[in-house]
Parts: sequence; structure tokens; C-alpha cells
Amino acid sequence: MSAPERIPPRRMTVTDLLTHGELTVRGRVQEASNAVLYCTVEHEGERADCAYKPVAGERPLWDFPDGTLAQREVAAYEVSEALGWGLVPPTVLRAGPYGEGMCQLWIEGTAATLAVPDGPGTPDGPGAGLLALLDTEEPGPGWKAIGFADVGGGRTALLVHADDDRLRRLAVLDAVINNSDRKGGHLLPTAAGRLYGIDHGVTFHTDDKLRTLLWGWAGEPLPADALTALAALEAALEPGQALAARLTALLTEAEITATRARVAALLAAGIHPKPGGEWPAIPWPPV
Repeated sequence: MSAPERIPPRRMTVTDLLTHGELTVRGRVQEASNAVLYCTVEHEGERADCAYKPVAGERPLWDFPDGTLAQREVAAYEVSEALGWGLVPPTVLRAGPYGEGMCQLWIEGTAATLAVPDGPGTPDGPGAGLLALLDTEEPGPGWKAIGFADVGGGRTALLVHADDDRLRRLAVLDAVINNSDRKGGHLLPTAAGRLYGIDHGVTFHTDDKLRTLLWGWAGEPLPADALTALAALEAALEPGQALAARLTALLTEAEITATRARVAALLAAGIHPKPGGEWPAIPWPPV
């Protein structure tokens, strides 16, 4: 009799580790508006650093239901993965030392820095070339204009972001998830050239609340890769599909319906959205 076929063990994924690992709090991110705990997670010999945001540490907001920010962070990751762009670090919902919360892989990167005219020098690091204030009326090659900003002394400067394909994809993701707080500090580029977006708690509202620094492509045609990704996402959001089922555990049916409508509108228009005018278009502070 032949020996039974040996099935190799399934390799542990990052989401497996985040979901099942032992979570140990190492510190707290002090500047965060909601509780953000820096942790390690360990499981079956694997270890990683992560951010843990317990629901109990969420600050109440007037326009979002209490206790839902962690779920929205996970939903943003699910949509990012469905688009195929990997813009949001692996994120899960799980129990932790302070109750249920969001657990996200910690990314070693440099938050986007703002180059200021007449500043102390040119910033360096991976995030140095994403945002700038320019002493010009027009952005020039390689930049997209956001608007004019007061830089003190009665002076204004043109706030710009890089004309960067990674940022452009993030702008599309934000339009889908209705991100109401895309600040420069939420852009996390790495030394390896990857770009991640973090802090997606205020997303998926049924009202139009898109508020972002990434308006530079407003009204321009969506690139072909974005249209392809949006078409795949539209199919994945259909009732009965795996993504739709996962989102049902994280969002209300009205929020999922609104997400489907935003994807359909982007595909129908074929352009990057423009500010709606009923909601501040740029978050404050912007960086």
C-alpha cells in the first residue's frame, strides 16, 4: 500500500500572525487623537511589530457612530486588497489587552515631510519628495497644485503634491472609501519605494465627505490601470461575493451600498472626482 500523500503545512500569512498571535503592548503613540498602542505580535515562532487601536480608546465623533472606527480601518484594507494595489498595511479586527480593536502591521517608513520655501534646508528621507510649498503661481513639472497656504509674514505659497503614480492610486482608493482625513502625515513611504496610507477610521460614510490633500488630478481622466482595478472591485462588491460578505461584518448595508455607488460613479465618469463644495475639501492641519 502506498504511503499517504503528505500535504505541506500552509505558510503563515501576515494576517494569520496579526489575528492569532499573542499581542504585547510596548508603548503608546502619543500624538494620535485616538489610542494607538505600539505592540509586538508572536505566533508559532513568527514575530512582527504592529499598531493596535482598541475600540475603547476611540474618541466619539459627531458624524460617525461610536465604536466603529476600527471596523472601518479593516474595511479600508479589504478594499485596498481588492483593488490589487496593496496601499494599506495588513489589518485585522481582533481581541487585545484592552478589548476588541484594529491590529495593523507596523510599517517602518518616513511620514511625508513638507518642503517649505526659505526653510532650514531640504528634507531628506523617503517622504521628502511628496509634498512641498512653492514660491510660485504654478506647480511646474513633477508637481500637482492643491491650493495656496499662508506661510506667515503676510506671504502665501503654493501647496503641491508630487505627480506620483503611487499617490494617484491612493487618491482613487480614497475616492472609493470616501476618506475624510487624508493628511500628509498619513502617507507612509518606505526606503524600498513602497507607499502606504494609514489611519482610515473616518471612511465609508454614506454622505460625500472626501477630504484630502490629493486633489491634484481632480477632473483628469482616470488611468487605464485604475479603470481595470475599479471594474474588478465593482464585481467583488456584488452581493454574494467574498468581499461583500467580509464587508457586511464591518459596515452597514447602507454604507456598502454607498461604496458600490461611488465605484459605479467613478467608472461611469472616467475621471478623478472634484471637490463637492458641501464639505471642506482639505483636512486641517493638512500635514
